[in-house]
Parts: sequence; C-alpha cells; structure tokens
Amino acid sequence: MAFDQVKMINNLRKAQNELKKEIIEVEAGDGAVVVQVTGELKIKKVKLDRELIDFDDIEELEHWIEIALRDGLAKAQEVAAEKMKPLMGSLGKLGL
Repeated sequence: MAFDQVKMINNLRKAQNELKKEIIEVEAGDGAVVVQVTGELKIKKVKLDRELIDFDDIEELEHWIEIALRDGLAKAQEVAAEKMKPLMGSLGKLGL
C-alpha cells in the first residue's frame, strides 16, 4: 500500500474517533427535553425536566421528544459531514 493510502486511511480513522467523542446537545419545549447525540449518530442521553413537563399532556411531551431527536440527529449529521468532507474527495484515489 502506498504511503498516501496509509496516510488517508489513518486520517479517516482519526476523524471517526473524533466523531465518537463529539457530543451534540439539542433541546425542545424550552428545555423540557434535552437530547445528546454523538458524532456517530448515536443517542447518548435523553433528559426530561419534570418542572417543565405537563404529564397530563403526553402528546406534547412525545412531540418535544420527536423534535429533539430529529434536530439532534440532523445536527450530528451536519457535524459528521463537515468533519469527513475534506477526506471524502481523496477516497477515490484509494480505489475504495
């Protein structure tokens, strides 16, 4: 394997490891629901603020959870794409 190929593979692995550590946090319902998503698009944590939630209106809570998950995953995708963007153009040179 050529030196450039090894370097590119190492750069890809490094970027993937950095994404594992990246935490994106979003909220919905003015902080009633907070979701943390990793740069790998995995849900890390969901927090609910009992003081901001009307448990008699479960549909509203479900809606806030959906919003937080959707926004968190979308933002994590943006972060991942931005981090991988400089490396993706070089993949074609590797024959992958």
